[in-house]
Amino acid sequence: MQLAEHGKYTIKPHGNILVVDAHGPFNDVTAADYVQEMYDACEKFSDKAWGLLVTFYGNSVFTPEAEKALVEVTRYRMKRGMIANASVIMESSSADIQQMQLRRIYQACNLTFHVFSDVGSARNWLESFVLEQSKAM
Repeated sequence: MQLAEHGKYTIKPHGNILVVDAHGPFNDVTAADYVQEMYDACEKFSDKAWGLLVTFYGNSVFTPEAEKALVEVTRYRMKRGMIANASVIMESSSADIQQMQLRRIYQACNLTFHVFSDVGSARNWLESFVLEQSKAM
């Protein structure tokens, strides 16, 4: 069995939600590229509250360095208006580890987040949460 050396991802804005699809291992190289692209993507949201919807496909366990980079980029995103994260874990044999890592990342930043097993539920929760919080601001 041959494993992919690096993961791949897409980052696309959709209204007041930034949508990320991530496939495969999230190692240092992937994390560095992701962080740089995320900085650019955040600029589109800097004047309003927004949420991040990330779907992880496969075993996307983070290296310790990647986890640290994700804490830093999460803090950056929060300074630019991100108020919540919805993460979806799909097709993974390491979902429990991934969920534990996500919990550490988002709790370290004191960010509201939930982990889901389907994209529709995650999107519905995130859109509702962002809308409610935007009205309260």
